[in-house]
Amino acid sequence: MSNNTVSLHRMLKTSPEKVYRAFTDALAIASWLPPYGFLCTVHEMDVKVGGTFKMSFHNFSTGNGHSFGGSYLELKPNEFLKYSDKFDDPNLPGEMITSVSLRKTIAGTEIKITQEGIPAAIPVEMCYLGWQESLEKLTKLVEPEIPDAGL
Repeated sequence: MSNNTVSLHRMLKTSPEKVYRAFTDALAIASWLPPYGFLCTVHEMDVKVGGTFKMSFHNFSTGNGHSFGGSYLELKPNEFLKYSDKFDDPNLPGEMITSVSLRKTIAGTEIKITQEGIPAAIPVEMCYLGWQESLEKLTKLVEPEIPDAGL
């Protein structure tokens, strides 16, 4: 972790298509992106280059929340996403850039995430911890292979 940047790396036992869908489906991202103890509302999600998104995280314990949004800068289906993020709170200034690389391997999907430009008010270690929790939830969403029982 360098100053105001976090980098994460995981291997997931699933396809790149399923992981990409978890980043680009509003219901899916609301289920795994917020760290433990938070809920997410996706207000807008237009997944295309130049498209925008808007979300809110709510602390389940306190009821407090924060909203943020951004735009999709680069998309290569099942391989790469790059998007900007900006908090609505003026006390958290600046724009973050998140890059997500997916690579099919013999073991499943290698995922590499880099988030740059984290506001100085957010301890980078807390951001890293939050991402670790989010990736645990992502893993539990994308790794199960549940057959369609015609439901």
